[in-house]
Amino acid sequence: MATEFQKIIEKAYGAFNDRNIQAALETMQPNVQWSKAWEGGYISGHDEINAYWTRQWKEINPKVYPTEFNERPNGSLEVVVHQIVKDLEDKLMFDGSVKHIYTFENNLINTMDIELVEE
Repeated sequence: MATEFQKIIEKAYGAFNDRNIQAALETMQPNVQWSKAWEGGYISGHDEINAYWTRQWKEINPKVYPTEFNERPNGSLEVVVHQIVKDLEDKLMFDGSVKHIYTFENNLINTMDIELVEE
């Protein structure tokens, strides 16, 4: 499964890093469930993701790069990402790895959750 969905994930991260919300949303179900790492909690659907990312990018400058794809026994896809977060003055706030956990429905992202990488 990892290779089956890798292109979808890479498109989503590329669009996010390019600040192209519409292209990122094209990889997701209309009622996608999304973890809000920056604010905490969860959101649902394209409109809420659009609003969340728009708020986020007014305060921080995150870039996220997938580095590893692993299928979990329950069928979800674990994506280890290298995340670089800077403030709007280009000061580094975070540089490290986290895990994004995805489920898919009809070849689109259905859910995304976040886990810390154990060191």
